[in-house]
Amino acid sequence: MQDPREEVIQAWYMDDSDEDQRLPHHKDPKEFVSLDQLSELGVLSWRLDADNYETDEELKKIREDRGYSYMDFCEVCPEKLPNYEEKIKNFFEEHLHTDEEIRYCVAGSGYFDVRDRNEKWIRIWVKKGGMIVLPAGCYHRFTLDTDNYIKAMRLFVGDPVWTPFNRPHDHLPARKGYVQNFLQKEAGDSPIDAAA
Repeated sequence: MQDPREEVIQAWYMDDSDEDQRLPHHKDPKEFVSLDQLSELGVLSWRLDADNYETDEELKKIREDRGYSYMDFCEVCPEKLPNYEEKIKNFFEEHLHTDEEIRYCVAGSGYFDVRDRNEKWIRIWVKKGGMIVLPAGCYHRFTLDTDNYIKAMRLFVGDPVWTPFNRPHDHLPARKGYVQNFLQKEAGDSPIDAAA
């Protein structure tokens, strides 16, 4: 039985093409990554009711359980985002944050790219109803897909801090914690292998 989250969140290994960043960039043949594999990298995901986010009890419970007290919305498209070209370029620079990045797609879609333990890019396609959490210290980047539109709810614990630290920033405690918790596996653990 298919995980219902996979209807709104899909992931795959990316090719090495320099074509438009908004394209899917599947390898040939395609190599999909399961949501369980993403969770091994610290990436959490949910499928929620984007048409009723104001009254969604599941969203309310997630916010309470994880302490997400701050909430706002960000629309990313040429018509709505000031300095669109500059911002979309900055979003696609590989970076990390010292806090979680929580994004709930309430309309449209976009790509969040993360690296596996072998530094291979994994593209995560988040569509309406998908919510993901990228852990603090996880290098990532974002771009729109070819539809050129996403409206995302941004959640945060306490006052939001959106400061990106472009790679390399391996000396930051958040990065060291991420590496220790998700990238350095104990003997016997099975890391995500790009060749698998």
